[in-house]
Formats: sequence, structure tokens, C-alpha cells
Amino acid sequence: MAASTKTPWHLWLVGGLSLLWNGFGGFDFIMTTTQGETYMRSAGMTQPMIDYFMAMPTWMYGPWILGVWGAVAGSILLLMRSRWAVTAFALSVVGAVVSLIYQKFINPMPPLPEGMQAMGYMSYVIVVIAVFLAWYAWTMRKAGVLR
Repeated sequence: MAASTKTPWHLWLVGGLSLLWNGFGGFDFIMTTTQGETYMRSAGMTQPMIDYFMAMPTWMYGPWILGVWGAVAGSILLLMRSRWAVTAFALSVVGAVVSLIYQKFINPMPPLPEGMQAMGYMSYVIVVIAVFLAWYAWTMRKAGVLR
């Protein structure tokens, strides 16, 4: 791996978009954990949805934190061209997958109200994006772009 490997333009695009996407995840985490029901209600959640998230077991905060903050760190590390972006994104994949398994199979969410059914796919979208970002960072590290 050459130390003079040129940074491809798409690293800045992927890194910038991932920071925006994952930054919103961080914002959502902070607002949900500090404002709770008030924030969830302002986001359009129904009472059964709010009750579901408010009753989330304490152990689920581990995967949630790993998923959200691993992704935020991965985005920043990617923009810094650090090889540690791969590890951070890999941890975020673990958190996202555990969260998906919990929400879809262990303790399914309540039915979504009319007009919000598309949100039911959001957990899958999050996992797909997390896997893509981990793969992208791995590819950039393998190409010698990340140090």
C-alpha cells in the first residue's frame, strides 16, 4: 500500500453523506433518550409506538449505542482517512443487526398507523446502509486509501 495513494472523489461524497445520515441517527438517539415521549410524539409516533420504545429493555441500549455511535465514528474516521473506520462501521453493523432482530423477531413493534407503513422497512434500510458503509471502508482500506 503506497503512502501516496490518491484519495478518490467518491470517498468525500460517501463520507459526507454517511456523516449526514449517521449524524441524524445520533440526533435521534440524543433526542429520544433526553426528551423521550415528547420527542417521539413530535415525530408523529402513536401512543402504542411510544409505549413500545419506552418499554425497551435496558440491554437493548448496548446494540443501539453501538449501531448509532459506531456509525457516527465510522463516518468521521472515513473522512479522516483512518483505517479504524472499518472497525467502527463493523461495530455499527453488529448493533444494527441486533436491533433489527429484536424489533422484527424477539419483540415486534406494534402495527404502524395508516400512512406510516413504510417506516416498517426502516430497520432493514439501516442494516443495508451499515453493511454498505462497512464494505466501502474495507474496500478503501484494501486500496490503501485509509491509513
